[in-house]
Order: sequence, then C-alpha cells, then structure tokens
Amino acid sequence: MFDKLELTQKRFDEINEKLMDPNIINDNQQYKQLMKEYKNLTPVVEKFITYKEQKASFEEAKEMLQDGGLDKDFKEIVQEQYDESKEQMGILAEELKILLLPKDPNDDKNVIVEIRGGAGGDEAALFANSLFRMYSMYAEAKGWKVEVIDINETELGGIKEVSFSINAEGAYSRLKFESGVHRVQRVPETESQGRVHTSTVTVAVLPEAEEVDIEINPADIQMEAFRSGGAGGQNVNKVSSAVRLTHIPSGVVVSCQTERSQLQNRENCMKMLRSKLLEEKIQQQNSKISAERKSQVGTGDRSERIRTYNYPQGRLTDHRINYTSYRLEDNLNGNIDDLIDALITADQALKLAASED
Repeated sequence: MFDKLELTQKRFDEINEKLMDPNIINDNQQYKQLMKEYKNLTPVVEKFITYKEQKASFEEAKEMLQDGGLDKDFKEIVQEQYDESKEQMGILAEELKILLLPKDPNDDKNVIVEIRGGAGGDEAALFANSLFRMYSMYAEAKGWKVEVIDINETELGGIKEVSFSINAEGAYSRLKFESGVHRVQRVPETESQGRVHTSTVTVAVLPEAEEVDIEINPADIQMEAFRSGGAGGQNVNKVSSAVRLTHIPSGVVVSCQTERSQLQNRENCMKMLRSKLLEEKIQQQNSKISAERKSQVGTGDRSERIRTYNYPQGRLTDHRINYTSYRLEDNLNGNIDDLIDALITADQALKLAASED
C-alpha cells in the first residue's frame, strides 16, 4: 500500500508542476482533466503526508527510548509521544486504505431521480409525494439545485410518478444507494377501521450522463409532442409543448412537460434518456462482475426492497445494513445524512474486506 502511496504523491507533484505550465493553462480541456485528477488525489496525499509526519515522530520517540539515559519526567513525555504517534499511524493507515479503494467514476455526477408509486394505489402515490419532499428537502439543506423534469400528480395530492434532477458535484455519491423499493406501513386517512396498510414506492437514482458518456444516433429517436396535463387530465397548456422521446433500439421512453418551451422539454428528455441508457450500461457491466456486486451494499436494482417506513412506530429501517432510526418524522423532513453515512461506511467496509481476500 505504501509503495502505491509514494507513486500517488509523485503523480500529485507532477500534476502540480504541470498546472503552472502556461501551455497547459491555455489548453482548457487538458487543464480541466488535470485539475480533476489533482482534486481527487489531494485528500489521499494530504492524509499520506500526515501519516509520514506521525511516523517520523514515532521513530524519533522510539530511538530516544531505545538509547535510554532519559530522566523520569522526560521519559514520560517521550513515551506519550511514542504511544500517541503509534495510535495515529494505525488510524491514518485505515483511512488511507479507504481512500485508495477504486472510486466509482460516476460519484461526482449530478443525478436524475425517478419516484413511482407501486402497490397501494392512492396511498402509494401519497407516499411517493412524501419521498419526493424528503429528497427535495435534503437537497435544499445541502444547497443543491432541484429541477422537476416530469410529474404526474393525483387529485388527492399524491404523485403517480415524478422525475427530477439534482445538480451538485458529488450528488450521485450521496444518493446512489437510494435505488430500490421503499415500503411504507401506516394507517391511511381514508381507513375508518384504523388498520395499518402496506404500500410500496420505487426509487431509481441515475447518474446524469453527458454526451461523451453516451452517444445517441438521432435516427434512433422517435419524438412525439403533446399538450401538458395536470391532475385529473386537465389541460394546463393549450400548446403541444410536452415531449415524449422513444429510443427505438432499447425501447426506453422518456417524457417531459414541465417547461413551456418544447425545445427545453426536449433537452430535458435527452438528458433523461442519456442517463437511462448509462444506467443500462452500468447494469450490464455489473452483471459481468456478479461476485463484486454481492459484496456491495446495494446493486441499484429497482426490484430490491431496501427500506421500511413504519409510521405507527415512528421507525425507519434499512434492511441492507440493519440500520434503524426512530426519528421517522425528522428523516422524512430531509434529515437523512446519518443514514447515508451509514450506507457509505458499510459499502466501504465490504469493499475493504473484499480487497483483502
């Protein structure tokens, strides 16, 4: 590991020199690529430098203790330095192992989130709205930008389905484990007997794909324009500004009706289409390395039941990592950092274990 870290620091220093070269500064694409690599290497190198400082302190104290001849008080100080540096080296070594884990190339990307009501009819649609609110509030607290791409609402205030983008560097790294089936257990307002009903909502989190990630042949796209509709099918817009795109080779269909401009709706559709095709590509790659997938917290499979929200008990449970919170209302108000941190930590622990096998 430490040989790899020395090479990483050497590469970091090389990039640092290149970033001061006027020729590279004037080459926007190369400068951008180097800056991205520099940014990714910075936390590793900074941690490694701290490790080496602690190691030097440890070696110094060790040598002084071995030489002997220290008075009692000074020996206690040196022994404290020895113990503290040794402990810090162990902590930093574990942190460096995590930093050296292969990085998901999509972690820095924006995301497109799709939420769909599943089993449970109106109750599922109402909970889909609750999840949309939860993720929107989470993003707002982070200072992230949320844009609704397409939404199909019900007359009771629920959402049959909604697609929205979250624009922020690193959004995918925080939200990628949210894909799957979310189950809700609660007493619906329409239930006179007070019985708890179970409903499901499906969430898909897609890394936003750029044109360089996915090339789409314009001849492979079928476009339809239609009028925007609201809850109950009422016309919101008399102009056919809403857009539906079908990618003929894959059969993927996307639509957008939130913008007044047909052109803007088409651009949003293309953004969604690229992301869906990138998701398919990722799933195909993952299926080829099934052993690795089994070692991960979540595969991104939309059919996998990942979480239960139990209203009578005020409980949220993530079944993949046996995480339980009794702050359901707080969680649904967007305070889910603890849960997301736990998922990321569990995933890192599994990857570390796999790398050491």
